[in-house]
Amino acid sequence: MNERQKKILIFAKENKSFKNKDLVVFFNDKYSRETITRDLSFLSEQNLLNKNGAGAFVSYSLSEAFRILEEINIEQYFSKDYKQREIKENFNFEIFEILENEIFTKEEKEKLDKLQNEFIKNFTKYNSQTLINKEFERIMIEFSWKSSAIEGNTYSLLSTEALIKENIEGKGKTKEETQMILNHKDAFNEAIQNKERFLKLDYNDIEYIHSVLTKGLGITRNIRNVGVGITGTKYKPLDNSFQLKEALEKMVSLLNKKENFFEKAFLAVILTSYIQAFEDGNKRTARMFSNAILLAHNSIPLSYRIVDTEEYKKASLLFYEVNNISYFKKIFIEQFEDAVKNYFN
Repeated sequence: MNERQKKILIFAKENKSFKNKDLVVFFNDKYSRETITRDLSFLSEQNLLNKNGAGAFVSYSLSEAFRILEEINIEQYFSKDYKQREIKENFNFEIFEILENEIFTKEEKEKLDKLQNEFIKNFTKYNSQTLINKEFERIMIEFSWKSSAIEGNTYSLLSTEALIKENIEGKGKTKEETQMILNHKDAFNEAIQNKERFLKLDYNDIEYIHSVLTKGLGITRNIRNVGVGITGTKYKPLDNSFQLKEALEKMVSLLNKKENFFEKAFLAVILTSYIQAFEDGNKRTARMFSNAILLAHNSIPLSYRIVDTEEYKKASLLFYEVNNISYFKKIFIEQFEDAVKNYFN
């Protein structure tokens, strides 16, 4: 996006509805109508502007999706103490309707589709099931390690590999840390072995994944009926079990409406985390649920091996606080690209 297009969005924020000629005046006739028209077409294709009417009656307005898609200066946003940030402190039930809009730009979809085709091309070269299994095992090990590390687990990648492949527990590690790694392994294998389950999604799929990931950790499997707090934010998730179930059902309904499986997988990871339906294990459930969707659609799961843990948490908080997906979307695409370039290649 060029500087002129960014200025058009600023203009759109300040004007409820406008036409091409209004922008020509705004730019003091510096640019032609044709140039402005191209900019407006681009911004419409990016789902940042709504195009209304036809012919001489065409007008434009800021799209409902703009707020969730708008690029935010992360360093500036988090430079403020969380107590000073202006946020949506309570769960936003309108988020499901807002996210019915396309969430990936044309360029982002093209990039993801290109990467998916590259993965399929690479994958079809593997004519040995043994080699295929080894590659999926490699993804599973790195996912188990990094997903657990995001939750504060201190297992290293090498000690995770030793635990999963040789059943060697890490020295000085707690039973809970060891169990968390093994649960990731089991959940990953369940997703591979039951791929078809995650094509048409059901509310029970989330509880199922959560139960596998939290086995033996003393975490209640059912939807919580008490409030939970999140470190570093004023956002407070729902604390009513009936509303939590309703939110999960609305999420599943939204995911099933989406035709693009990348959108399904992306929304699964951010919304499951946002809803926080369980007393613990929500974010790891979100990552595994998202990967199960990718696997079901013959794509490659994300290991998150190169993600910076702090940046991942910032991206999550940004969505919790202002429902903006821009930073998490960037991380999702980066991790998918890394998966395609690193595995089966």
